[in-house]
Amino acid sequence: METQHIVVVGGGAGGLELVTKLGRKYKHDAHVSVTLIDRNLTHVWKPLLHEVAAGALDADIDGVDYRVQAAHAHFNFLPGVLCGIDHEKRVINLAAINDDQGRQIVAARNIPFTYLVLAIGSVTNDFGTKGAQQHCFFLDSVKQATRFHHQLMNTFLSLQAEKYPRPLNVAIVGGGATGVELSAELYKSAELIRSYGFSDFQLSQLKITLVEAGPRILPALPERIAAAAQQELINLGVKVRVQTPVVEATEQGLVTQSGELIEATIKVWAAGVKAPEFLAQLGCFETNRANQIVVRPTLQSTTHSQIFVIGDCAAVEQADGSRVPPRAQAAHQMAECAYLNIVAMLKQQPLRHFVYRDHGSLVSLSSYSAVGSLMGNLTRGAMMVEGWLARVMYKSLYRMHQVAVHGYFKTILFILVQKLNRRLKPRLKLH
Repeated sequence: METQHIVVVGGGAGGLELVTKLGRKYKHDAHVSVTLIDRNLTHVWKPLLHEVAAGALDADIDGVDYRVQAAHAHFNFLPGVLCGIDHEKRVINLAAINDDQGRQIVAARNIPFTYLVLAIGSVTNDFGTKGAQQHCFFLDSVKQATRFHHQLMNTFLSLQAEKYPRPLNVAIVGGGATGVELSAELYKSAELIRSYGFSDFQLSQLKITLVEAGPRILPALPERIAAAAQQELINLGVKVRVQTPVVEATEQGLVTQSGELIEATIKVWAAGVKAPEFLAQLGCFETNRANQIVVRPTLQSTTHSQIFVIGDCAAVEQADGSRVPPRAQAAHQMAECAYLNIVAMLKQQPLRHFVYRDHGSLVSLSSYSAVGSLMGNLTRGAMMVEGWLARVMYKSLYRMHQVAVHGYFKTILFILVQKLNRRLKPRLKLH
């Protein structure tokens, strides 16, 4: 029997869960090989990147090393960047890997596949806004979030050396979950940093402006819940600006459509997402305006039945004609459906259609609070949750991802280690 090569490109929430299940499924089958390819060496659950940026989460401690996970879950891991697909020969092209000095470490390679799964995720959409790429931070990866954190800590240090001659102005574009959560987390970081050599820093010196082009923040949540979140941010000290489109980012700050300059030393762009542009440039897929690959109900691409697409880079149409939103819960559900369909294809059995089940949305306001709505059969529609209960449920989403990757026993151990680290290590990453 010929070996079946299952290749998953992208180790985000959906890709890592999928390759882990496939690796464990076929660990004793010599005729099936499972390979994960990612440009990074470690994984951090993307909804937690704002915590990495603020210093509440240490990616070196809380991240998943792909090589270690591959050894535990019985799949192969190859670092690399996808740059082409030859669907006729059934090979993918990986770009050469260079070190920081530009010296080649690994030459360009071709990797064969029987079944290919693209789980490349999404990137921030700056809508072509002038200066956004040059002057704003994006939180699409651990590397970007870490770079933001370094800038934040360096700015604290610089202001302290100058005896705080001016406030620390931070402007965040986008009133979605990322912008709201980062705003709250930065205030928590400012509280904590006072305990680590910055006792002379006053919280009033931190000025955060959350800028949203639409009529309100958190448009995915019911209006009452969004209003509660906005009031919580205002209570912390965040200045919330709605109906304020940004047309340019400069070194001094953000320029609004009305010509106003919102001064900011640190600027973050967290408004909108799209799939990476190179997906549309591959020329072998049907894509939409957001560069997402259009798929069949089975999550196979419309052009090639041996290629599956899951997560934020997949354009999945629901029964009512709407698109599945780019959320971690959608990636989790797609990973499960893709797993069942790949197993079915290997057994030459019928495939099932993907049905998205919206379990609601939760937004964390650091340790202060959380808000959201839960949906499902138990609630018979939508149930609004706030405060402690919402905070517990928000944490449970990450625990579910950990269980899918590590299993229940290891997840319990991770929780215990995390509690111990809170006693042994600083509550804020300081470098």
